Amino acid sequence: MTKINSWLEVSITSNGELAEAIADVFARHAPSGVVAERGIKYLDADDPGTPKDEVIIRAYLPMDDRVEERRQRLEQDLSYLSMIQPLPAAIFTHIKDENWMAAWKEHYRPIPVGEKLIIIPAWMDSPDETRIPIKIDPGMAFGTGTHPTTQLALGLMENIIAKNEPSSIIDVGCGSGILSIAAIKLGVERALGVDIEAPSVESARENAEVNGIGEEFSIAQGSVDEILAGKYEFKSAPLVIANMLAPILIRLTKAGLGKLVSKDGILILSGILEEQEMRVREAAESHHLKIIERRQEGDWIVFVVVPNP
Repeated sequence: MTKINSWLEVSITSNGELAEAIADVFARHAPSGVVAERGIKYLDADDPGTPKDEVIIRAYLPMDDRVEERRQRLEQDLSYLSMIQPLPAAIFTHIKDENWMAAWKEHYRPIPVGEKLIIIPAWMDSPDETRIPIKIDPGMAFGTGTHPTTQLALGLMENIIAKNEPSSIIDVGCGSGILSIAAIKLGVERALGVDIEAPSVESARENAEVNGIGEEFSIAQGSVDEILAGKYEFKSAPLVIANMLAPILIRLTKAGLGKLVSKDGILILSGILEEQEMRVREAAESHHLKIIERRQEGDWIVFVVVPNP
């Protein structure tokens, strides 16, 4: 294998709301992973460090004979994402090979979520023993816990699991596996996570291993059609979660997402921008789904949905 001695760095500085969506696009084209750096500000001498809202997302394309092709495809995918919400311009920088992996680790800080959870980088010990640690490698596929949609979904999931005690969960578009991993640590016996992207499937497997989770988490490449066709361990669950951009949620709703919810079960739809809310509502209601709860953080909305025969 030829050693790569230089890289094309692509970076975008954005707010936390867009960080995971951008990281997802980067991950499709960067074989060495994606880095998201959130700076820290100190409010006073006693402040342990408060994360800034601004996030820098970086990826590294090897300078080989495919670099221009990768760059063009990446820019094309970013343009598609910008149709949903405007993006800052990407910056491309030619850099020499170096041990940059160690350099960005220092920027990550634990993220408390809900009443019980705390998301920590895979290499770090939890600073709060009263919370359940969810270890995620931020250099892998998207789903690091920094995005409001992930945090909203985690908080709702925590409440639903505490109240309803579902035995299983289906995580559609599982990304890094963060939602399924958290569900299992909160007491769910079985989780099925599917994603159409192979890097996400591999990322979820590795994150599960880091968290000491094994056969109770089934991970596969696929989506709603494959689940309904019976290709995996189970075809329905009392708790189903889909944390994706609204156009994909609408498409999956039409493909039968609601059919994955077992009788008296619950579906969480997360990843909805405020201006897309009505379109998602209409898609849900036209496919016999009833919205029973709505939560919002910034421009992002999450729905709690139940089947409405």
